[in-house]
Amino acid sequence: MRLFVTGGAGYIGSHAVLEFLRAGHEVVSFDNYCNSSPESLRRAAELAGRKAEAVEGDLRDRAALMEALRRGRFDAVVHFAGLKAVGESVRQPLLYVENNVVGSANLLVAMREAGCRKLVFSSSCTVYGLPLRNPVDESHPRSALNPYGRTKLMIEDMCFDLAAAEAGWNIALLRYFNPVGAHESGRIGEDPAGIPTNLMPFVMQTAVGRHPHVEVFGSDYATPDGTGVRDYIHVVDLARAHLAAVENLALFAGAEPVNLGTGRGYSVLEVIRAASQAAGKDIPYRLAVRREGDAPEVWGDPALALRKLGWKAQRGLAEMAADHWRWQKQNPGGFPRP
Repeated sequence: MRLFVTGGAGYIGSHAVLEFLRAGHEVVSFDNYCNSSPESLRRAAELAGRKAEAVEGDLRDRAALMEALRRGRFDAVVHFAGLKAVGESVRQPLLYVENNVVGSANLLVAMREAGCRKLVFSSSCTVYGLPLRNPVDESHPRSALNPYGRTKLMIEDMCFDLAAAEAGWNIALLRYFNPVGAHESGRIGEDPAGIPTNLMPFVMQTAVGRHPHVEVFGSDYATPDGTGVRDYIHVVDLARAHLAAVENLALFAGAEPVNLGTGRGYSVLEVIRAASQAAGKDIPYRLAVRREGDAPEVWGDPALALRKLGWKAQRGLAEMAADHWRWQKQNPGGFPRP
């Protein structure tokens, strides 16, 4: 297949591009590198033994997007590109609407004009808001706790509405839980711009001395050790789920959501212990008060992904931590920025 991948140089995007290339697909990455580096694509090509074509562009530039899609004659689109920092979305909600929602609308218009109606969209478990039950399955009511989560809801709704209005669309809405880890080579991994807002990269940056300690928000939840519990998924497992989705898009009638998680949760302290074991040293942390809006426990039900895609997460927390540490140790400052 010939695949158009938005955000292909990003954390999840670069791992997915590697899996697509290894499976024999042709890949064109479309990325503005606002939170990524072209180096990740170069390294993915090194690992795959063949490279993706890289196009620098922005989803907000509809003309450039249309030209790239028309010229490429693509079989499917995989849409990773988007801003994802919750705190930033609270401070700059219009930026998130413009980049995530308007950019996605431009992409759908360009796809229709180019005659490509197969899409894999990078959604999120944030669309479930504060969960009413665990594990969370795809029938759980949707809501949003912040502007970032609202953009994911809006994009999902655009896809539902478009597929209902026009025949011929095959759209997989992949709702991730918490991606962590890195490729086992340590050559590609997570390199967030600025201070990480997610737990594992912050823990690993602390291990290499970039932060004095990890702040643990909430130690009095009704969980086994009092800290919050989340469903963490290895990024390579996640990338392989995208490969399965791309190769099975014909099974998606219209737009359909699928959870991608492991089906179990790990606490904040469990993650810190696993990271400390991987790094071979204690990673300092401090207990702090709860953050408003944080759920005590969230983990997903991945049963539909197994039934529909034949996919199941293979890697546990120890492997997630070991691979993430290998990446961080080999690349303490991350990728070179353009």
